[in-house]
Amino acid sequence: MASKLIALIPGDGIGPEVITQARRILELYREKRGFDLDLWQLDLGADRFLRDGVMYPKDVEGRIAGEASAVLLGALGDPRVPGIEYAREILFGLRFGLDLYANVRPVKCLDDRLVPLKGRTAKDVDMTVFRENTEGIYVNIGGQFKRGTPDEIAINEDVNTRKGVERLIRAGFEFAKANGHKVVHMADKSNAMKHAHELWYRCFFEVAKEYPGIEAKHLYVDALCFFLVQDPSPFKVVVTNNLFGDIVTDLGAALQGGLGMASSANVHASDPSRVGLFEPVHGSAPPLAGKDLANPLASVLTVGMMLTHLGYAGEEARLEAIVRKAIAERKCTRDVGGELGTRAVGDFVVNELAHSFG
Repeated sequence: MASKLIALIPGDGIGPEVITQARRILELYREKRGFDLDLWQLDLGADRFLRDGVMYPKDVEGRIAGEASAVLLGALGDPRVPGIEYAREILFGLRFGLDLYANVRPVKCLDDRLVPLKGRTAKDVDMTVFRENTEGIYVNIGGQFKRGTPDEIAINEDVNTRKGVERLIRAGFEFAKANGHKVVHMADKSNAMKHAHELWYRCFFEVAKEYPGIEAKHLYVDALCFFLVQDPSPFKVVVTNNLFGDIVTDLGAALQGGLGMASSANVHASDPSRVGLFEPVHGSAPPLAGKDLANPLASVLTVGMMLTHLGYAGEEARLEAIVRKAIAERKCTRDVGGELGTRAVGDFVVNELAHSFG
């Protein structure tokens, strides 16, 4: 297998702490399993922006697009930069620039005690959300008029194209087909957003005809949220737009034990050979930065997703099993019931991984 260039962007806040633990895992795979991984650490984020004004340099952008197999991103966001222009430039430069239209978010609970719902267990929380990643309200088309006056007007446009909607929906159905799921749910607000979300509704059922063995079920997004906190077990694959996907997956993270347990992939789903962006979804969490409190398990699970993308079959399951053991034995941080710090959790994971190699 040819060398895989992986760009590491630790970023801001707790990002460097969790990516340090992720890097240890990748280095162990390289050392003990002979994985040909070229780890390219990048200095991008708030510190770099404040130091010299650099956001997402063209040479870095070009090399990632032309040579990298994957990008592993820690987190972006720093209160010293209120407008976070640099973060948008980096994150959207990766997502939009590389056309990573599918944000894939596993919502899988690994221990019964992490489920916050009465009468529900970990087996009830196991779904994957496909969030459209390059359109919707986040394209930032709009503006402000008469700002700061009583007559101020603020507009953001929700952009949805047939191409963008269809390919995301198809990615969800393909995932369901590949994993033996019999139902795909789609969430929109077509009763209120008649034009933009009617496209989602219509396209969903048209694409569904190509998958006769899979049932297509539609829900308004508010109803989806309602049902998720009653009983998440019927949901296995959910497809939705950019904004609603952002909200639903954070709700999902709460069901699986918190943002410190939530991993994600941003991919061009129809062409897995293209570079993918992988990130734990907890954000930069500035109040926790530098205190050895951040939960690194989301980054461990994210590395698993990345290794699957790179063609290393079985390693995602291996890392998930180690994370499951860390939770069960409380070798984890306080947010999920342990007493360990970030580095100590990383030590446990690395030691377990090395032992699993035999």
